Amino acid sequence: MKVNTGRKEPISPARIVKGSENKEADSIPENIVIEPQHGWHALDLREIWHYRELLYFLVWRDVKVRYKQTVIGAGWAILQPFLTMVIFSVLFGEFMQIETNGIPYPIFTYTALLPWTFFAGALARSSSSLVYDANLISKVYFPRIILPFAAVLSMLVDFSIAFLILIGMMLIYSIIPEPAIITLPLFMILALISALGIGLWLSALHVKYRDIGYVIPFLIQFWLFMTPIAYPSSIIPERWQFLYSLNPMTGVVEGFRWALLGQQYLPGPYLFLSILVVLALFIGGLFFFRRMEYEFADVV
Repeated sequence: MKVNTGRKEPISPARIVKGSENKEADSIPENIVIEPQHGWHALDLREIWHYRELLYFLVWRDVKVRYKQTVIGAGWAILQPFLTMVIFSVLFGEFMQIETNGIPYPIFTYTALLPWTFFAGALARSSSSLVYDANLISKVYFPRIILPFAAVLSMLVDFSIAFLILIGMMLIYSIIPEPAIITLPLFMILALISALGIGLWLSALHVKYRDIGYVIPFLIQFWLFMTPIAYPSSIIPERWQFLYSLNPMTGVVEGFRWALLGQQYLPGPYLFLSILVVLALFIGGLFFFRRMEYEFADVV
């Protein structure tokens, strides 16, 4: 792709600064050729840092667009996990009598729905971020990886709003957080990396295969019931615990319950396995995204 950055016509004498009369006019570069890198290559983290202001504005744009011309505005960030909590409380808490180790079922479920709602929303938005901004990709250069990053980070606003409801619910049920709450940001980072890692894989594939857009809603719905949100992970038979821990959100959800409620058992080996899966998905997603990046402007 060629970007014209100079002028072919002669420079007007009125624009020549004193002392520069002897400079050759043709010394001004006329064209800069930007060529995509092919194959597997290293990540350029410095370039991403250079475009940090663009990342900030994309995050702010996503937040504004999401609630533009809505009646209740940011209230939708609360409504989705709250109504899901109500439905789960009736079905699993009242009818099925799921054991929660003495924790009120609404608190038990809502504590898990917080990271899950963040993960599901971030995954859906990051996986379609390149297709959504197709015009931007085809017209101007910037690190494409910023788009899924911005989509994931914008969901932190929704998470923060929904977290206020959890604080109010814990006050109503007279639940005081344990000292383990200081580890909550670590589990939040784990949820963020999980969404971003998987989002990088799916966003790169979505550009080339539009079927991904139809698969993602089904994937999120299936993933919801494969994550210990409406039930504790302790009801999973021991022989399936290893396979169940390959779900990165298992460690995130159980970690949230342990950090906020302090009454749940936190299985160290299985949590460590979930962390390894998250890191593998994230690092692999970074390199796969960079591998496919040179095709985005032509295919999207």
